[in-house]
Amino acid sequence: MKNFYCKILLALCLGVGLNIPVPAQDKVIDFPLAPYFSPATSEVMHPDDDGFIRRWLLLEPIDKPNRSNTVFTDSYIREAFTTEYFPGQFTVLPEDGDHVTVGKQKLTWHALESNLFNVKLFRFASKLHKQVYGVLFWAVTVIDSPEDIPNVRLSVGSNSASMWWLNGEEAVMLSGDRRMVKDDCLSKRLTLKKGKNILRGAVINGPGMSDFCVRFLDEQGVPVRNVTIKKQ
Repeated sequence: MKNFYCKILLALCLGVGLNIPVPAQDKVIDFPLAPYFSPATSEVMHPDDDGFIRRWLLLEPIDKPNRSNTVFTDSYIREAFTTEYFPGQFTVLPEDGDHVTVGKQKLTWHALESNLFNVKLFRFASKLHKQVYGVLFWAVTVIDSPEDIPNVRLSVGSNSASMWWLNGEEAVMLSGDRRMVKDDCLSKRLTLKKGKNILRGAVINGPGMSDFCVRFLDEQGVPVRNVTIKKQ
């Protein structure tokens, strides 16, 4: 009799033969770049409430040794950013998981969504166990506009120096040793054309943190939000 009651008790605990569902354990998603990034999805994504673009393809850092950020003069960074490090650097639209080779480095593109308005490149590198100082980052995103939007300005903040291109044309350059500040530099007037627009950026840093924030502002300084950010 004792064994009988033990079996009943065990059945009650396990829900066996009593049509009592046993809840499945929650799946733990171990994303190595959390909490700063999430994997890019295929869902429609707009700029955030302040207009900042959070969906990017980021290339793992290129080795570019610099002991100081004071060397980032206009001429230095223009040469550094126009050097071809890998084929198709200014033309190819990468996909998540694509690889490029730079010297002895084999680097991977990652399709990500920043969980903050600023894209934490230092955290991106450190979480992937890559070098964090003396580095050059490449970033690409695709902006789909429902119509031509003339007279917008690309507004950028970066740590440290950076350069940005819209549809293959240089838009703005931030030189010198600087901290990231919202709207630190504005481009000349640009046009977001109807359809696909490709925005590329390069950020270089010696010692210290690395990050950037990017948004488009209209003639009144209002953030542009009526566009979508594609996952490539």
